[in-house]
Amino acid sequence: EAGGVVRLGPGVRERAGLVEVCRPGVLQREPHKGRWRVEGSQKRYVPSTGDLVVGTITEAGGEQFMVDIGAAFPGVLPTLSFEGATKRNKPNLKAGDVVYTRVEIAHPDMDPILTCVDASTGKAKGFGHLKGGYVFSCSTGLARQLLYWPPAPVLAVLGEALSYETAVGNNGRIWVNSESPLETILVVNAIQNSEHLTEEQTKAMVSQLLQTIEEEKGTNEAVNQLMVDTVP
Repeated sequence: EAGGVVRLGPGVRERAGLVEVCRPGVLQREPHKGRWRVEGSQKRYVPSTGDLVVGTITEAGGEQFMVDIGAAFPGVLPTLSFEGATKRNKPNLKAGDVVYTRVEIAHPDMDPILTCVDASTGKAKGFGHLKGGYVFSCSTGLARQLLYWPPAPVLAVLGEALSYETAVGNNGRIWVNSESPLETILVVNAIQNSEHLTEEQTKAMVSQLLQTIEEEKGTNEAVNQLMVDTVP
């Protein structure tokens, strides 16, 4: 690395001045962060500092929230780790609420510490309470593909046809929100189906799903019109 600095991510560690791989998978370099990491799809998410995660609040206390992020230990989200939060002005969150957070501190033998502010700006920058929408799970490998920049082909193609929002977590959880339940289902299916497809295959798959949803909309409209015509 230029300047003699090597940034290490999940699955890679330093020992006695040497860099070694500590879990099975494919060694990759993240395009936007420059970190080296081992790409694999483990069953249980292992937190790493800097990871983005989608979690569900399981317990709301006076000073912190406990958050299920799919790891061996729950995440700890301090109530002051939100943009603009003070001791008198804390976020009003409850068990069951979904949040988008960043792993601030990760250690194998302790609860990971989470935050809802960007490390460089101190602003929310997309982190915080995710209202409405739908959360589903995918492999951690697919989640990391979706987080790469430029956007994964499936997200780019969907964005050309639909208006939707996503929050992708390194922990294999994705939040999706759109203008209708039908479009949300389409986005979820498209993302899940895209993991092992090429860019061209992804475009064809999304096109087919869009055609299906248009046909479904047409059927629903016809049924609704029929009901209107038959009402005395």
